[in-house]
Amino acid sequence: MTDVRAVLREHGIQPTTQRVAVAEYVLGTDAHPTADVVWARVKDRLPMISRATVYNTLNLFVEKGLVRVYALTEGAQVFDPKTQPHHHFVDEATGAIHDVPWDALSVLGVDDLDGVEVADFQVVLRGRRR
Repeated sequence: MTDVRAVLREHGIQPTTQRVAVAEYVLGTDAHPTADVVWARVKDRLPMISRATVYNTLNLFVEKGLVRVYALTEGAQVFDPKTQPHHHFVDEATGAIHDVPWDALSVLGVDDLDGVEVADFQVVLRGRRR
């Protein structure tokens, strides 16, 4: 098991009880949870944690580069502890989001786009798993 407190410190984050609880869930899941899902899961262990604390903590984690935030689902942002480049597949039957290795896809012409400087990109595939 990863020492979550040490990971938080490495990212310049003071490891409070609430931050540790949020980090343990977010860094320990393969899912891509929304803030409300994180709140519900963490609240099971830490009943007094507020929704605002979870939202603020997740935003701090994004700011410090511990997690990334994506708009992969309609009307909700999801949080992903996998910060290295990768793509996503959204299963339209279940809503589940799956990581797709960066090297599994090839995107051509990004550097050739006129009038834009691309800082980051990813491919989001949608469909159904077989």
